[in-house]
Amino acid sequence: MQLLDWIVLVSTIAFITIYGIWKSRKEKHDIESYLVSKKMNWWTIGLSIAATQASAITFLSTPGQGFSDGMRFIQFYFGLPLAVIVLSITFVPIFQRLKVYTAYEFLEGRFDLKTRTLCTFLFLTQRGLAAGLTIYAPSLILSIIFGWDIFWTNFSIGMVVIIYTYFGGTTAVSETQKQQMAVIFLGMITAGVMLMQLLPDHIGFGKAVSLAGKMGKLNVIDFTFDWNSRYNIWSGLIGGFFVSMSYFGTDQSQVQRYLGGKTTAESRLGLIFNGFIKIPMQFFILLLGTLVFVFYQFNTPPIFFNQVEVGKIYQTADSLKFRQLEAQYSEIVSQKTAKVAELSDAMDTDSESLIAEKQQSFQEVEAQAQSVRKEAIALIHQNNEKEGKPKATDTNYIFLSFVINHLPAGVIGLLIAVIFCASMSATASELNALASTFVVDVYKRIIKKDGSGTHYLNVSKISNIAWGLYAILFAEFAGALSGSLIEAVNILGSLFYGTILGIFLTAFYLKFVKGTAVFVAAILAEITIIYCWQYTNIFFLWYNVIGCGLVLGISALLSLKDINLTKTVS
Repeated sequence: MQLLDWIVLVSTIAFITIYGIWKSRKEKHDIESYLVSKKMNWWTIGLSIAATQASAITFLSTPGQGFSDGMRFIQFYFGLPLAVIVLSITFVPIFQRLKVYTAYEFLEGRFDLKTRTLCTFLFLTQRGLAAGLTIYAPSLILSIIFGWDIFWTNFSIGMVVIIYTYFGGTTAVSETQKQQMAVIFLGMITAGVMLMQLLPDHIGFGKAVSLAGKMGKLNVIDFTFDWNSRYNIWSGLIGGFFVSMSYFGTDQSQVQRYLGGKTTAESRLGLIFNGFIKIPMQFFILLLGTLVFVFYQFNTPPIFFNQVEVGKIYQTADSLKFRQLEAQYSEIVSQKTAKVAELSDAMDTDSESLIAEKQQSFQEVEAQAQSVRKEAIALIHQNNEKEGKPKATDTNYIFLSFVINHLPAGVIGLLIAVIFCASMSATASELNALASTFVVDVYKRIIKKDGSGTHYLNVSKISNIAWGLYAILFAEFAGALSGSLIEAVNILGSLFYGTILGIFLTAFYLKFVKGTAVFVAAILAEITIIYCWQYTNIFFLWYNVIGCGLVLGISALLSLKDINLTKTVS
């Protein structure tokens, strides 16, 4: 990066950090204001929720997902609008009426302490690991760009977030997220505008989108029903509905955002606002990835975007073979560029047969390019296996590689700042929620019940630090993960969300079910989900449906059995 990039990056991060601490300076230093601020209006809530979701993984991995797999990932979010409407009608008023600090307080009154503790444990486990992933993603960027040691990069990024969450609590988190979202929107719009300017003069936005469609990248909706399909409209509507219900209704990192609303109406509006801006935002980010794909039809891309792995293979006995594959790939890409130009010209005519012919011609050359690329990736995998390392992928590096190699100074710094802001906003919410849940549901309830307000405030601050260090520790091991980071974080959530949602839905709607029945059902459901993850090919979105359904079904059966037994005895 050049000096201008450094100025943009450092000044943006410094401003947001200082602003968050400054905005929270007038807050009362007590446990309530530190954990749940009851002063937020609906747009602050909506932006805060959106910022919590939009981690650095979103802006690193999602464009790469669009580049590699097209637009079909957008179906993941199709169940979200319906979920937030249901939550606004049911969950939000209940939580506001009970005046709880965390979502899990409600469970003890409805069931018992062990059920509350189980749900708390599942949340702390899942969200603590997810916080590590949100730190790891931007660390990955810096370590690749500058060759920094990723251990110290993880630690440094984590500490920045720990500092302002420690001093400012939930107010600092929510206030900084508004500024972070402004930077994010500015950066992504700038990237889109610059990308269009880098395309050939005769390729406007409409033509670029049309070309992406002819190349199979605008696969927005798939009506095929298949349990093993990664993304289709059914997994999106049904599985996405359940994961959104659990995420926004039972995950403290989200619940804590709308618990801070001035009124129930403000909380509802904020939640619904986020539900309806999320799909357009994700659509734009995926579209950005497909447009990067179009860009690389006119410019030679690297055969593998993870240049660290490429550098490693250059040092092995397979270096010559790999370089030969690179040269072959470059030659095929040149042929492909000519085919794309022919396809573009054909699209200006009314001849469907000519368009189909040129489209087929392009697809044949594209298949050759992908064949050579797969051969090169296989070499990388073979060398990693020899060293006992996981398979390398480059989905998470595609957008970053484009930014660094093709955008001008200043814009690069802005987009790196986008990724940092996204990481900081998501991690801050997670640490704030982890600290709140630990203090309210574990420390205050089980360990020390009679502490003073000052004591619990100090424990909350210490918890922020402890969970931050825990997340940093997990980030140090996240390098062992392969594949798309955006998928990794959603798989992690899906392992727990269905079970947690099942517990809450049982609490709300199955009034005859008692604590022991739902506790046993939740344990069995979680074991089943882990089994599905390890030993089946069921797509992860369905874990949320399966887990929730099992908790509801098993707890109901156990309770009905007890009721019938009681009637028989009496």
